[in-house]
Amino acid sequence: MLEFATSSTTTNTFRVTPTTANITHPVHRCIPSAVHHRPSCLYQPSSILLQHKCSISLCYNFNPIKAMAETETFRTPVDDHQSFGHGKKQALISLSDKKDLAFLGNGLQGLGYTIVSTGGTASALENAGVTVTKVEQLTCFPEMLDGRVKTLHPNIHGGILARRDQRHHMEALTEHGISTFDVVVVNLYPFYDKVSSANGITFEDGIENIDIGGPAMIRAAAKNHKDVLVVVDSEDYAALLDFLHGKHGDGQQFRRKLAWKAFQHVASYDSAVSEWLWKQTAGEKFPPSITIPLSLKSSLRYGENPHQKAAYYVDKSLSEVNAGGIATAIQLHGKEMSYNNYLDADAAWNCVSEFKNPTCVIVKHTNPCGVASRDVVIEAYRLAVKADPVSAFGGIVAFNVEVDEDLAKEIREFRSPTDGETRMFYEIVIAPKYSKKGLEILRGKSKTLRILEAIKNEKGKLSLRQVGGGWLAQESDDLIPQDIQFNVVSEKTPQASELRDAEFAWLCVKHVKSNAIVIAKNNCMLGMGSGQPNRLESMRIAMRKAGDEAKGAAMASDAFFPFAWRDAVEEACENGIGVIAEPGGSIRDGDAIACCNKYGVSLLFTKVRHFRH
Repeated sequence: MLEFATSSTTTNTFRVTPTTANITHPVHRCIPSAVHHRPSCLYQPSSILLQHKCSISLCYNFNPIKAMAETETFRTPVDDHQSFGHGKKQALISLSDKKDLAFLGNGLQGLGYTIVSTGGTASALENAGVTVTKVEQLTCFPEMLDGRVKTLHPNIHGGILARRDQRHHMEALTEHGISTFDVVVVNLYPFYDKVSSANGITFEDGIENIDIGGPAMIRAAAKNHKDVLVVVDSEDYAALLDFLHGKHGDGQQFRRKLAWKAFQHVASYDSAVSEWLWKQTAGEKFPPSITIPLSLKSSLRYGENPHQKAAYYVDKSLSEVNAGGIATAIQLHGKEMSYNNYLDADAAWNCVSEFKNPTCVIVKHTNPCGVASRDVVIEAYRLAVKADPVSAFGGIVAFNVEVDEDLAKEIREFRSPTDGETRMFYEIVIAPKYSKKGLEILRGKSKTLRILEAIKNEKGKLSLRQVGGGWLAQESDDLIPQDIQFNVVSEKTPQASELRDAEFAWLCVKHVKSNAIVIAKNNCMLGMGSGQPNRLESMRIAMRKAGDEAKGAAMASDAFFPFAWRDAVEEACENGIGVIAEPGGSIRDGDAIACCNKYGVSLLFTKVRHFRH
């Protein structure tokens, strides 16, 4: 049992009361190194009574003294309370990431701060020429349990949490010999990096990388930010030193901003731990609660419209690490991205990434208006533009292969098929990589052309969408033609080429806004209709864009046809469509089958719907 008793005397009193005289137990801290000498720790209350239920042997610099049945008393002199840190400026530094540590330590020391630190941070500071007080000199207790217990001690947290404007707080510190901290600089074990590393990590190692003492100090300092400056980001070291030099006007606003950042830092850290642990439980796809850590990447000029303010955040969830997507794309050239640019770029990249052969996708207002696959990607590009050159102008063009010199020249010089004269203009070009020459040529096309280098999206992501007051969560729509069956329900069986056309059209239509219709042939989109309240109108738009090329082509629908006769199915058949792919599931499926049989058209049921709202 450990008891602390306060006395007004000017000596420290240590009483060891053993219960058994013959068994020894070492005490490593808060014990004088020799009788009548100063204790090995820096700060102690004016009188300390130690009572231990088990027998104790004291570790002195001479032979151990066997504990005796009666109480032993040792007295040591005590300095003035000034020695406890009151009136002195102190900074506590404990870092996992030691970037710019020497700059910080020397800066604080130059300002007259006493630096208190732990383990590797203390060693690094000493190597940089900074005088350091070890934490154990304050706590009078060694680091223990493989580092799990190091700073979790009243001598640390009391010095952080004490309110300077509360007399009884300060009196308590004086009573117990605890010094105050004015600055706390802490960052945490690299849990995020460890559990998301390519090499993986065992469950046990993951647990050991969960920081406990660090978040406790950060939260304590952030709570008491009126008196304690808390820093969790090396990017703020310079601002901290400037503030301490008196270069900031509104001190409380600066302190509050640092406190906010500290709590946000810990919240993001905890969200990673929570996400990782949920995955280790083999729980359901959708946990009872979700915390998504978002990091501001940039402020945008405006949102969808100029009167709307906007910003762009990157998802720092573990599931997004190395998972690709537009959020992680690198901009190599051009104007800053806008809100609508991000939406369109995301749609284009998601679509083109689904195709295995060299493919070009052109998107306008999140809808693919041109898609083509060819062995030679330049041909794919030309065909994608041809599908709808009016819509393609000012759109986003995406490729799933490298943009080399030849392709870059084609993009730069290609004329619109509508008049053969107007150079095609694009907002964005996206590709997985660019040759050195290809990038140089594209940069020369326009100063404003945004050039993005992106990584393919991984499958299996959670898709989130905001509604008023809440969020909708679903699995991403990752199905491709190879994952499903195209069941022939008509009398006519499609030829192999017609089936390939149907598969291509089906893969395109999943990226078109509902109600969606796509007409395709020979791995090329000929026309599409999107976003219409009724499927018949979408079909007519797609048919009008396809023109005469619709004859013998495949038509795909994102959902079943509610009517067939004198509706979309019959009009498609009358316009020469050779094969139709749709999910099926309507109460009038029989009418669709009968209609296709009448016109000699192949009908395929996929049993997979592709609504996109």
